[in-house]
Amino acid sequence: MTKGPRLSMWTYPWDVQDLSADRVTGELRDLGLDTISLASSYHAGRFLQARSPRRRTFYPEDGTIYFEPTPTRWSECTIRPKVASLVAEGGDVLGDLVRRRDAGGLGVSCWTVCLHNSRLGQLHPEAVTRNCFGEPSVFNLCPSHPEARAYVATLVEDLSASYRPDAIELESPNFMGWAHGWHHEKDGVGLLPEDDLLLSLCFCPACLARAAAAGVDGARAQSTTRRLVAEALERPVPEPHFSDLAARGIDAFAVYPELQDYLGWRFEPVTSLVGEIRDRADPATKIYLVDLADGWLGGSDLKAAAGACDGAVLCAYDMKPEAVAELMRKGRAAVGPDRYLGTGFRLFHPEMRTAADISERTAAALDGGCDGINYYNYGLVPRARLDWVRAALAERTLA
Repeated sequence: MTKGPRLSMWTYPWDVQDLSADRVTGELRDLGLDTISLASSYHAGRFLQARSPRRRTFYPEDGTIYFEPTPTRWSECTIRPKVASLVAEGGDVLGDLVRRRDAGGLGVSCWTVCLHNSRLGQLHPEAVTRNCFGEPSVFNLCPSHPEARAYVATLVEDLSASYRPDAIELESPNFMGWAHGWHHEKDGVGLLPEDDLLLSLCFCPACLARAAAAGVDGARAQSTTRRLVAEALERPVPEPHFSDLAARGIDAFAVYPELQDYLGWRFEPVTSLVGEIRDRADPATKIYLVDLADGWLGGSDLKAAAGACDGAVLCAYDMKPEAVAELMRKGRAAVGPDRYLGTGFRLFHPEMRTAADISERTAAALDGGCDGINYYNYGLVPRARLDWVRAALAERTLA
């Protein structure tokens, strides 16, 4: 008998606490899902709680984890996690879900934010990314920095060994963009995508040393980047310097070979970090990279990174069905036939205006060759919109 697709819902632990594990797991199963993807490490934000009977807004603690770590695993780590207070206040949601799984319940996947951590970045500024001017981006621990790498690898090792989830989904094991919803971001210039990329390039000591070891002149690339950014900041209105960036990717920088080389080198620390995570995780737990169609902007080479772990979840946010199908075809070509290929859909309005929007995208993804779908997010949308997921999956079953 052929196994069906893996169908999951990204879910926050506070929603499980507010609504009860019985209700949440029952509703997810009723929707036709077989897995819950629970946030196990997460960042700050302001969340409109559409479903919670306790609150309508929630501000989670920044950069905390939602499981009980094993202290001995962290004895040699400089960067260490902080357990969110709601674990002590409301119980170990992950542990409870794993016990339910072992008794025949939903599969459990751990949705794990890796290097996006402002709390740890502010505590350890030596380990964050630094732009071409040497200025820190405290929300992004650097994938080249040894202590940042040790933090993420130990986090996944601890999580997989202690809880034995079916899978761990890695969000942000990479370089992040310049714009990322920081508190009251101000940009009067009107930065273009190319400017955002240039400002996100990291030239911290760890990156420069790692690039030099690979024969790449990071200092020269930094000088070029600094000049290009300075020119962009002096123009009266935004003007693209790399008009074919979206189509050509790294090749758009061929006129600046030192910059093109550096962009190509950025794949190495991300890919090797994903591989290190896979090596240290419990063999029974699958490791999946959560990525975007333009993941190269963050230093993610889908083929190499997925090959370093067990597969990838390619988010198809704000895409029409035809684009979803094409993303899955390209994704399958990159990861190969033997690696897991999933996709992710936001249930947000106006991205999803009707039940048909979810049905059409779900069908396009599965017809395009994906092995599973994650829907986002259980507690952030009205209950009626979750019914659209049920309808989409029921249509697929009857087709």
